[in-house]
Amino acid sequence: MTKSQFIISRSGIASKNVENTLKLLEEDATIPFIARYRKEMTGNLDELQIGEILSFKQEYEELEKRKKSILKAISEQDALTPELEKSILEADDLTRLEDLYLPYKKKRKTRADAAREAGLEALAKMLMAQNSADIEAAAERFVGKEVASVEDALSGAKDIAAEWINENEGIRGRLRKIFERTAEISAKVVKKKEKEEAAQKFRNYFDWQERLKFIPSHRLLAILRAEKEGYLKVKIEVDPEEAKQLTGRSVLKKQPNSCTPYVEEAMEDALKRLLFPALSNEALTAAKKKADEEAIAVFSENLRQLLLAPPLGTKRILAIDPGFKSGCKVVCLDEHGRLEHNETIYPHPPQKEVSMASKKIKSLVNAHNIEAIAIGNGTASRETEFFIRKVPFDRDVQVFVVNEAGASVYSASKIARAEFPNYDVTVRGAVSIGRRLADPLAELVKIDPKAIGVGQYQHDVDQVKLKTELDRGVESCVNGIGVNLNSASEALLSYVSGIGPALAANIVAYRTENTGFSSRQELLKVPRLGAKAFEQAAGFLRIPDSENPLDNSSVHPESYSVVEKMAKDLKVEVKELIGNKSLLQKIKPEKYLSEKVGMPTLKDILGELEKPGVDPRKAAKVFEFDPNVKSIADLKTGMKLPGIVNNITNFGCFVDIGIKESGLVHISKLANEFVSDVNSVVKLHQHVQVTVLEVDEARKRIQLSMID
Repeated sequence: MTKSQFIISRSGIASKNVENTLKLLEEDATIPFIARYRKEMTGNLDELQIGEILSFKQEYEELEKRKKSILKAISEQDALTPELEKSILEADDLTRLEDLYLPYKKKRKTRADAAREAGLEALAKMLMAQNSADIEAAAERFVGKEVASVEDALSGAKDIAAEWINENEGIRGRLRKIFERTAEISAKVVKKKEKEEAAQKFRNYFDWQERLKFIPSHRLLAILRAEKEGYLKVKIEVDPEEAKQLTGRSVLKKQPNSCTPYVEEAMEDALKRLLFPALSNEALTAAKKKADEEAIAVFSENLRQLLLAPPLGTKRILAIDPGFKSGCKVVCLDEHGRLEHNETIYPHPPQKEVSMASKKIKSLVNAHNIEAIAIGNGTASRETEFFIRKVPFDRDVQVFVVNEAGASVYSASKIARAEFPNYDVTVRGAVSIGRRLADPLAELVKIDPKAIGVGQYQHDVDQVKLKTELDRGVESCVNGIGVNLNSASEALLSYVSGIGPALAANIVAYRTENTGFSSRQELLKVPRLGAKAFEQAAGFLRIPDSENPLDNSSVHPESYSVVEKMAKDLKVEVKELIGNKSLLQKIKPEKYLSEKVGMPTLKDILGELEKPGVDPRKAAKVFEFDPNVKSIADLKTGMKLPGIVNNITNFGCFVDIGIKESGLVHISKLANEFVSDVNSVVKLHQHVQVTVLEVDEARKRIQLSMID
């Protein structure tokens, strides 16, 4: 099976589109570039479909690499037959491949190996052939120096037979289907840890059992985490009688004879000692992989929504990282996010310098022409918000509460130290809070996505896959919005198609030395930024003040000549086309079709010319929590409260209602009708109305409903 055939069979995407996309990927084109600028080649595939092709491409390459390794290993044992080689080459998944390799796989010395060394393999063959009238008499011939008795001879033969049954590809395949169809997962509490406080968060699973194929991903990950932490014992089991009957049909002859009881014993040993443990682990691994994929998909979608959260834009912002005893760290940022001033105020106990703090905030707002205030949502957030809303400002100042998850991670990072080498972590954290309000995307790319707090068991899933998917998601968001080449941070530039960390550093160094870029073409002067990187990156980079207005659009430089021809045909300058709907309506795109430029590209160009560089994100909106709710103790069943969705899982969403603890709206309480996908009802940062259903103050758990 070729690479294309492998991908087509799994993705269902047309062969021509797969082959062209593969060609582009193998030329090191990025997913955002292919999706945006090579629509004619791919048949207008979107980023998800191109990502799927890339994943299957990597899976195929891993499979082929493993085949070569296995063929080499078996050849070195002089055991590779033409039939076996054909089976290995035709294997289209790793499970089948490993089953074929199992009999030849190097392993620790087994009971079967010891029996073979004692010369009992011939007896095992006689046993499995099941055509001996008196197997005990036959076994007497093997008694000698290495084998003390007939019983020992038959015991060794059974060990060899059990290993053969275990390594039988057909038996493993049929038993695997039983596990896939009927396996049950059960969890039991470890008795000596049952009373521990840390174990209580898993108490729902102290005596749990359900079908493995139906267990939701969040439940499986929770159970596995509890097992890892030593609170639960987990088993995967199937009906042993069903497995025995299925195996017996492959192993036992229809007419019993003297061999039958021994073969049955060998079969039961193979099932209990070898097959059940191996296939149980395999079934659990497969279920964990599926759960990982679901959890990663949830995390990836949450991250995408968070990165694309509404920005306030170029405003002068006063940001506050609130606190009690240590005070509230205050910073003033200009419209470009540059730090102008920082200090600490103490409006809360124990100091409670309310009047002094109020005067200071009012003074800073006036002195720095502040337009908005950003308050972190951590400790003392509500108290700080109440304090700020009472300050008698002379101007209209918007007040926002900003999710500060991960700000402390950023403040201690290498990026933060490079940006603010002369300031401590408290100042850097407050700056991050303010910048998140101005542009969440530009600021959050500086933080490890796992630290942002919008995931579901993100520390329990496959970390390599998680990083790959999250990096791909960040790349998609950054390139979907576009980046200002003359103001973007090094971290933001590193996610631009074709750039990466090394070139991002070179771009910033060149920009600093040359006081910015005057055109996209100037990118080619950046050290080590060649034609390929330019091709991949240019369309996603913006230069607002460039002489060529197309440099501030998503029109790729390779298509400038098409726009110039459109303008020439209309007898106008290119800049007169931009935003001029009446002129653009006169353009007949089919006139500009060519071998390289198809209708999808032309439609994209015309759409961009009509609204160049439009940010698809909505503007940030002020939100106010219920002023009467300051802690979980203030909550009462039946209360209706405003809230902000701050995390989404596949079992519901969490809502910030203005206190330390977020409340859970279970998926069954999202709407009056059945909901299968939480994201179809709510999005991150959505403003919602909720009703308090239940408050467990001891466990700090709040159950909410969005049903009207």
